[in-house]
Amino acid sequence: MRINPEFLDNVCSNSVESSHRYIRVAEYYNSSLSSITYRGEQDKLFKRDFAGDLIERYRMKLVDYGFLYKRDNWAPQDDITWFLLEK
Repeated sequence: MRINPEFLDNVCSNSVESSHRYIRVAEYYNSSLSSITYRGEQDKLFKRDFAGDLIERYRMKLVDYGFLYKRDNWAPQDDITWFLLEK
């Protein structure tokens, strides 16, 4: 996600309030917060357990999850982990 931790509470709160039932999160997963250089810029892209934060803060339930792999010949993407959460 490209959400600065300074704004994370507002973004998560708005996402949960706007959702009727499900939220899908696609992220560069990491068990702890870390910043990644993005197009030569610092503090523009962050890795962490965003889905875990939503599960804990808003009592959401994990429905499904998966991984997109950059070497997938059918649909190459970055190495992204996705999570489907239910309210």
